[in-house]
Amino acid sequence: MSPSRFLVSIAFLAIAGSFTAVGAADADDWHDWIDAETERLYDDVVEWRRHFHRNPELSNREFETAAYIADFLRGLDMEVTTGVAHTGVIGVLEGGRPGPVVGLRADMDALPVPSRVGLPFSPDVTSEFLGDEVPVSHACGHDAHMAMLMGVARMMAERRDELPGTIKFIFQPAEEGAPPGEEGGAELMVAEGVLKNPDVDVVFGQHIWSPAPADMIGYRPGGMLAASDRFVITINGKQTHGSTPWTGVDPIAVAAQMIIGLNMIVSRQTELTKDAAVISVGRVRAGVRNNIIPESAELIGTIRTLDTDMQDKIHADIRRTVEHVALSFGATAEVDIQRGYPVTFNDPDLTEAMRPTLERVGGGRTRVMDAITGAEDFSFFANEVPGLYIAVGASPADLGPGEAAPHHTPDFRIEESAMKTGVRALANLTIDYMLAADGD
Repeated sequence: MSPSRFLVSIAFLAIAGSFTAVGAADADDWHDWIDAETERLYDDVVEWRRHFHRNPELSNREFETAAYIADFLRGLDMEVTTGVAHTGVIGVLEGGRPGPVVGLRADMDALPVPSRVGLPFSPDVTSEFLGDEVPVSHACGHDAHMAMLMGVARMMAERRDELPGTIKFIFQPAEEGAPPGEEGGAELMVAEGVLKNPDVDVVFGQHIWSPAPADMIGYRPGGMLAASDRFVITINGKQTHGSTPWTGVDPIAVAAQMIIGLNMIVSRQTELTKDAAVISVGRVRAGVRNNIIPESAELIGTIRTLDTDMQDKIHADIRRTVEHVALSFGATAEVDIQRGYPVTFNDPDLTEAMRPTLERVGGGRTRVMDAITGAEDFSFFANEVPGLYIAVGASPADLGPGEAAPHHTPDFRIEESAMKTGVRALANLTIDYMLAADGD
């Protein structure tokens, strides 16, 4: 552990211990007020969410979304910066009392996925994606994320004079990934200084989560979501007629054996009692007609890991497996592994310090989650400053356990009342961290 990280850890332990020393009346006043304001603002939060749902925009193209948010934040008399990482918006709310700087983040982009849930506010929007005109929808809940953060912004702006610290509201574009040939998302926001001036001490984020019961709060110290890497394997054989395969080297047969070998890396060569890992081949491309064995084949897939050492080992295992399978058939192969989002890592000390807040907000519905093999570029923020990322259950009330449509699908929908839990969670995490630091 680096000296700076050690000092940060000691500070969090002090915060966790000092929160009980904060004036109970002060904390209780804030908590009760947040509960009341959440109820009062709920209709507005729903209206904002439905506006974004009706008007989705793809990654790095969130122009109208960003303008809407910027106007809203300016109306709260915040210092507002636009155009960060193309379309990102930052609002800074400086409190009337000195204290830490807390970053709160929501993502803004929609997906090239049609919506078929038939809600009155369902979108009828198309946009250009990879050269095609495609339907667009908020099929992952980012519309709710923006609306919840706007609720917290309006709430905290009302008591800015009493706020013991500063809040930086981060509305981030391109969480789903920038278009090919472009930069974007949290990585670019960090590079452009989103966590500086004023310097952010901690960052909190959340994701609405349709598979979980409505109003559940899920968290996990350490790896919460996986690193996401992309691989491309090019297999070079020798083309020949399909009737005489022995006169060539069949790259399709090699590809089949490679897929088996890749699956064996996780099932037989990876210490899964330590953390989960996934290797999936999502695309196989080879050949032009039925009676020609082609010269080459291509495998494209994804790697998901929750531990950086395991990530490095799996990359090496893939290269070794590909090289030796190809050699055994008389073929050659090249492997290109592109690192994507890092592990979304919840700082253990910060998580422990804020655990009482999550348990109070969620009551009996707060739980430690299993790790998620999906990925999130909140990880770039949490790699720079201590972060805590939570999940808020939002399974629709009319569906039974396990019946909710997954994220990124046309049938995705949420229980809107779950946004109350999200607003309360972010607001309470913010004020409890500030009050604890204030009382330390």
